[in-house]
Amino acid sequence: MDTIPSQWQVLPFVSLPSWFVDIVNGYCADSQGIYAAQLLWKRGIQTPEQLHGFLDPNSYHPLSPWEFGYEMKLAIQRLQVAIDHQEKVTIWGDFDADGITATSVLWEGLGQFITPHLHLNYYIPNRAKESHGLNIPGIQNLATEGTKLIVTCDTGSTNLEEINYANSLGIDIIVTDHHTLPDERPNLVSIINSRYFSEDHPLFSLSGVAVAYKLVEALYLTFPEISETPLDNLLDLVAIGLIADLVELKGDCRYLAQQGLKKLQKQLSNTTRPGVAYLLKLCKRSGDRPTDISFGIGPRINAISRIQGDAHFAVELLTSKDDKRCEKLAFDTELANTRRKSLQKDIKKNVEKKLQTLDLSTTQVIVLEDPQWQSGVLGLVAGQIAQEYGRPTILLTTAETENMSETEVKLARGSARSVHNIDLYKLVSSQQDLLHKFGGHPFAAGLSLAVENLSLFRESINQQLRQEIIDINTLNSTIKADLVVTVSQLGQSLFRELKLLEPYGMGNPVPRLLIQNCWFESLGNRNIKDAKNNPVKYIKTKFNIYDRSVDEGFPGIWWEHYQEELPQGEDKRCDAIVELDYNTYGKGQYEVRLIEVRESLTTEDHNSLQKHSIKLIDYRNHDKVKAENLEIEQLNRCPVSWNELSKKYQTSINNQQNLALTYSYNEQFNPSEILKQLIGIAKYINRTQKSITKEQLKEKFLLSDRSLILALDFLGKIGFSIRQDHQRIHIETTTHLSEDYHLSQKILLDTLKEEQFKRKYFTQIPVETLETLLMYESLNS
Repeated sequence: MDTIPSQWQVLPFVSLPSWFVDIVNGYCADSQGIYAAQLLWKRGIQTPEQLHGFLDPNSYHPLSPWEFGYEMKLAIQRLQVAIDHQEKVTIWGDFDADGITATSVLWEGLGQFITPHLHLNYYIPNRAKESHGLNIPGIQNLATEGTKLIVTCDTGSTNLEEINYANSLGIDIIVTDHHTLPDERPNLVSIINSRYFSEDHPLFSLSGVAVAYKLVEALYLTFPEISETPLDNLLDLVAIGLIADLVELKGDCRYLAQQGLKKLQKQLSNTTRPGVAYLLKLCKRSGDRPTDISFGIGPRINAISRIQGDAHFAVELLTSKDDKRCEKLAFDTELANTRRKSLQKDIKKNVEKKLQTLDLSTTQVIVLEDPQWQSGVLGLVAGQIAQEYGRPTILLTTAETENMSETEVKLARGSARSVHNIDLYKLVSSQQDLLHKFGGHPFAAGLSLAVENLSLFRESINQQLRQEIIDINTLNSTIKADLVVTVSQLGQSLFRELKLLEPYGMGNPVPRLLIQNCWFESLGNRNIKDAKNNPVKYIKTKFNIYDRSVDEGFPGIWWEHYQEELPQGEDKRCDAIVELDYNTYGKGQYEVRLIEVRESLTTEDHNSLQKHSIKLIDYRNHDKVKAENLEIEQLNRCPVSWNELSKKYQTSINNQQNLALTYSYNEQFNPSEILKQLIGIAKYINRTQKSITKEQLKEKFLLSDRSLILALDFLGKIGFSIRQDHQRIHIETTTHLSEDYHLSQKILLDTLKEEQFKRKYFTQIPVETLETLLMYESLNS
């Protein structure tokens, strides 16, 4: 069976207040900010305060760590006891990028108050042998070593049994976390978890590393005279964990990520973390982009535990000042990531081979197992399969055994990933009677169960989902295109404008661009090589993309696809959804990442398009139009709506004449000046007893039908009597001044400002974009 095709949704262009676009424009160096403004508005950033705080971290006011209330105070009080009595404190972290950076933040932060290695150490569970969270054998070992206080990060909220066990050994626990909350507060010193806030709270989306940072911040505020290193030195680590963990970057989350990226990009020129600097060099990135983390540093940190199990040295890599040691650890990390890529590719191929033996028409949830699969990369492969086949996917390895009740049981252990917004946590937990261990959230989960329960688990979970949604084959994934652009618009200017929205994350995804009626040339495959120059089974296709707006193609890349999958040549035109990026490899270049491609039009549609399209000739802002072009259709008045422009375009099609855009935009012709001149012309008409036509009035003041009505209403409110005779307007004075004339004036001014913005837009938008949008609108009308 083929993979499930996606539905495409193109978000409509919306009319924005002029003040909003003006603010965005102020942050743009070499563009008008029209596209960034559209994206920001559609993503809910719609007030001046939100806008400034979103675009400029220096305008945002982060919340105090004391927002966590009594739980934070309890944590600081217990840490003060540990500091005063020189107790042994252990940081209990996690093996993914958020957990590793959170451990590193606490290691450096608490290390300002508690002597590292002597009274402070850290523990990272082994991914291959232990699961996420606290475990009893680990706690037992720490008790033997003399630990009196455990501070968790990115974990621990629901480990009730383990917390009680620690208490029985005389170990206190402070939990810092952002995962699922327990039904009741655990028996511990303090639980600092961002999930206790409401979803609209600025601290709700903090990841594990950010919550850990807030604890350190509270210590800095409590004992300002002790710390020797500035608190903001930790922000690069915070940014790595936040962005790698794919949390929603809003509120304090976005602020911390923005400030952290500023720190991160300094590592190559003013190195304070040699391990981070070496990672950036190995992945050939500069550290100023969130993608440098999500595609560079983050996967490399995660690869350590995925391949080696033990990620203990990752904290040393991020925090050590030993240049030689960090160089070696960074190189080991790079090799682990290369091995991860190859392993992921091999397992995905193996999974796809197994899928050929299944009847996917009757399969709601994909559940596959194999003893040869390495558990560390199963989550990544499950995510790929879920997206491509449109089904929740669970992949398990069956090579492990575990002693349970003095009986050796063969376990299947692995990862699950969701799709179509299906609540995976709820779905898998419905089978808890068959499970050994389980944890996660609605989109991803980890689980283990006895191999002998696998068949029943597979049948039962499929039946459960079938009862909930009837048939998953009726569901399709949706890919949203944020903007419609042409190839000529791709490049530095658009990239810089879209970069205003970085860092991206959940709730603020990378903008996706729809390019219509395009084609591909210069296709080629390239296999990746590792740090030792050995080939890796991980492919990508390079290409140049063209459309009618360019003579030279724009470079692009399609990950995990072969060139045979992409149509080539102008005779095979497509619609493509892409993301615009800057590739720092080699000399560096702007390029697109291809997300999905489809055949754009049938041959009949192409012929129809040729019959129903004309060429736009751009004479906007020109003083004069060339004499030889005067016989073509002309649009002399700048439009204030798409409807206005479409009507003129359709007239040109009907007459089979190209359309010359001959209008201009006059910035000095502002709304206040229009108001003043409007009153002046009213006085003149009244004094001379003359009249004026509606068209003359619209032409003189660049009024639309709507603003003409509002202008006449305003004149009536300030003491003029307006009489309309067919298309002519007569104006006389009265002594009556309406009480609500101020409101009428405000509405008129706001409308004039809005129309002024639209004129500016239609004057500055690339003519290729206008032509493409009008052409397809004409075809579909």
